[in-house]
Amino acid sequence: MKNKIAIIAAHPDDEILGCGATMAKHIQAGDEVSVLIMAEGITSRDQQRNRNARSEELSELAETAIAANKILGVTSVTLKNFPDNRMDSIDRLDIIKTIENFIEKQQPDIIYTHYNNDLNIDHRRINEAVVTACRPQPGSTVKSLLFFEVASSTEWQIPNTFSPNWFVDVSETLNLKLKALEAYQSEMRPYPHARSIQAVEHLARWRGASVGVEAAEGFVLGRTLINKI
Repeated sequence: MKNKIAIIAAHPDDEILGCGATMAKHIQAGDEVSVLIMAEGITSRDQQRNRNARSEELSELAETAIAANKILGVTSVTLKNFPDNRMDSIDRLDIIKTIENFIEKQQPDIIYTHYNNDLNIDHRRINEAVVTACRPQPGSTVKSLLFFEVASSTEWQIPNTFSPNWFVDVSETLNLKLKALEAYQSEMRPYPHARSIQAVEHLARWRGASVGVEAAEGFVLGRTLINKI
């Protein structure tokens, strides 16, 4: 039976960094993958948020997000315009309601989102909102909730508590993740930055070696429901 997968990320590129190869694997297995990106990106690079001054770059980044996800075969990409790296200035309920509306529309079986102990404030706010929106009420479609790491953010938190207990073998789809990240050229950095193509590949190889495969993406399992044994 085909699964419906939702990726809920803070910024354009977080979704690919966090679980791009797993997304590709779901798609190759016949699953539907939908992506929600909550914040705009870019505007935090200025002292004050000014969407007008960055309008052309924001438009280009949105187009890049769609193109990068198309490489993987994602069914749909929804882009919101919450303020970049300023989501602690937004009422938490407004973030939760946006995510709830997305979940209600997509009816996903599995959700991937940010790990809670992350350096980036937006990543933490998204994690809190997703956990709230996915509270296990009767009738909820969400059966599994998994948290991903974002290179150059999750591991920079002190202390770094990300310790994956759920691994996906992405030996056959890592190349698609790296290709999608190449589309995000404006967001990537030269090696040895942690958010470089080479570093992302090294991380996948290390996660794979941790469980005896060529490459893997690691997650922290938040919750899963097993209804058949």
